[in-house]
Amino acid sequence: MKDYKYIEKQDKEVYDALVGEEERERTGIELIPSENYVSRAVREANGSVLTNKYAEGYPGKRYYGGQQFTDVVETLAIERAKKLFKAEYANVQPLGGAAANVSMYFALMKPGDTVLGMDLSHGGHLTHGHPTTSINKVFNFVRYKMKDVDTGEIDYDELREVARREKPKIILAGFSAYSRELDYAKFVEIAKEVGAYTVADMAHIAGLIAGGAVKNPFDYGFDVITTTTHKTLRGPRGGMIMTRESEEIAKRINKTVFPGVQGGPHMNNIASKAVAFGEALRPEFKIYATQILKNAKAMEKVFKENKVRLIAGGTDNHLLLADVYGSLGVTGQEAEIVLDEVGITLNKNMIADDPRKPLDPSGIRFGTPAMTTREMKEQEATTLAELMIKTLKDRENSKEKDVIKREVQKLCEAFPVPESFC
Repeated sequence: MKDYKYIEKQDKEVYDALVGEEERERTGIELIPSENYVSRAVREANGSVLTNKYAEGYPGKRYYGGQQFTDVVETLAIERAKKLFKAEYANVQPLGGAAANVSMYFALMKPGDTVLGMDLSHGGHLTHGHPTTSINKVFNFVRYKMKDVDTGEIDYDELREVARREKPKIILAGFSAYSRELDYAKFVEIAKEVGAYTVADMAHIAGLIAGGAVKNPFDYGFDVITTTTHKTLRGPRGGMIMTRESEEIAKRINKTVFPGVQGGPHMNNIASKAVAFGEALRPEFKIYATQILKNAKAMEKVFKENKVRLIAGGTDNHLLLADVYGSLGVTGQEAEIVLDEVGITLNKNMIADDPRKPLDPSGIRFGTPAMTTREMKEQEATTLAELMIKTLKDRENSKEKDVIKREVQKLCEAFPVPESFC
């Protein structure tokens, strides 16, 4: 992968960090569900000459000259996104998922209006109104939870009750640590009762939707989808907002993204989005998306066999959330550190109604997008889950951890990070 000859010559410190990160990714297994490996083509576009170009505005309506090529790549990104998600409109300029959500809020609401979204402790996201976020000072956020933490069933009766009481302008479906599929039809039904917009934050499962492996909220009547463009979609780090059919909503979103929230778009990033969306439109991507789910199910089986409690009882998507403190007596922080020592990277995570603190919680969150990109299948997913359990149970045994680390390295050598998906 290494190709940094100019950086090597000019800035040794940055060069060493880049080479070190490549080595870390090459020799370890990435199980953080929000991370993935992108193709060389995506990285080339992201590092292209388009980083030099200002392009305030939208294709055909820019505030600077010299836009014939910027318009080409942004139009390609828009059209490919629309095709992937069956949307009438797409804005590919948001710099990230948080920027996409903030823009969407301001496009659809006025300050003081209410959003009904998933509680962070039950799998939601910070941008869905956590008290520590700035957006929480502008809009009113109320929350719904799981009805049963051990099955993952959402309490739709509570959701309807809260919606009727609070009269939200937006009912938000989406998550960062929830492993089941949502009943999108139920969300739309409740939203219609109270006159709310339906928005799906699909940052985590966008690639699974694009690959046809899970349901598309637009098929059930959702108004808007926000997403990141990395994670399961396997593109550059960035955001996107799509509108199912309303031209009015799409125009409001465009005005809010620019000039409302952002200035000039990062055209190098938009070019790499276009490349990634092109990859996702290929038949191979559907195979990839389906394999992500198969691998997650294989890992689920091992954890259940070892009596490790899984929040929501398992998974229907790319991620799992395990209560390692309650099941194995190891905190999420300890688990993250000891697994890193053997070359397996994941993240500590709060579980539903966790009595512990965010920096030392009860759970770990892990997933299969990146390992699936390396073309690992169920057998390797099973092996990895077994190595994880073994490490956590015998975490004080240095010799055993050395053996496990060598097994992880063998897997990495057998399944190298690919340069291309085409």
